[in-house]
Amino acid sequence: MTMISPLILTEAGWADYQLIDSGAGRKLERYGSMLVERPEPQALWAPTLPAERWTKAQAIFKNASEREEDEGGEWDFQIKNPPETWAMTVENATMVARFMAFRHMGIFPEQRPHWMWVKDRIAGRPLKILNLFAYTGAASMIAAASGATVTHVDASKKAIQWAKDNQAASGLNDKPIRWIIEDARKFVAREIRRGNKYDGILLDPPRYGRGTDGEVWKFETDTAPLLKDCAALLSDDASFMILTAYALRFSSVALAQMMEDVAPKRGSIDHGELWLGDESGNRPLPTSLFARWSA
Repeated sequence: MTMISPLILTEAGWADYQLIDSGAGRKLERYGSMLVERPEPQALWAPTLPAERWTKAQAIFKNASEREEDEGGEWDFQIKNPPETWAMTVENATMVARFMAFRHMGIFPEQRPHWMWVKDRIAGRPLKILNLFAYTGAASMIAAASGATVTHVDASKKAIQWAKDNQAASGLNDKPIRWIIEDARKFVAREIRRGNKYDGILLDPPRYGRGTDGEVWKFETDTAPLLKDCAALLSDDASFMILTAYALRFSSVALAQMMEDVAPKRGSIDHGELWLGDESGNRPLPTSLFARWSA
């Protein structure tokens, strides 16, 4: 199997998203109509823009602790009556954004290069797609709108409901999306027993998490076995399998070599990093690692 040198996939932003600046452990972004400032441990450099630009943030997230792995905290709003939700358009989907207590807003813009890549591979074909750790479902929406039949799996009932809200906002209620609230490992194991197959699989596992029955997930020990089981679900004509990791102490080479252990021998594997390009185009922000097999 051919494994190419690392790729850098940079998302420069679109009409409803822009990384404005980053530095000093923070980032300034525009999510649709809202300008927000959040923690960003990767931003070890100094900000590029003057402080005056940063003071325009309408919402500022403050950590509950100094630990990098602790995403809890609260929002400090600089405007009266901040919106509970607002709409963001990405590709052929509409996502409902909201301020969460763990600093996220329901969409990870750095993933857009993957969403576009998957959209191009579907190209109107009725592929069967499995989206694991699917959260609020941007990938599920875009795949379904592009012609795929999607199985969306997440252990969080709240995340599934949010994804369903995104389906309604996107006008995709007539599209074939199956919603599964379950631990990803249990679901995949059951699909293997049933003999079900998929033409494309996306995995975006956390560093640490818990399943529906309190099952503990650790990226370091649990990803490789799950990836092996996912490979067993690939159809004979499968098109792709994508693994994304936000545990940046690893290397994309490590992800690619895990993928090489289990992926079909036809096709190729690429790997690398997902970056966000800032407003200036001069100070990109690294966000995550990926490996993907494609036929």
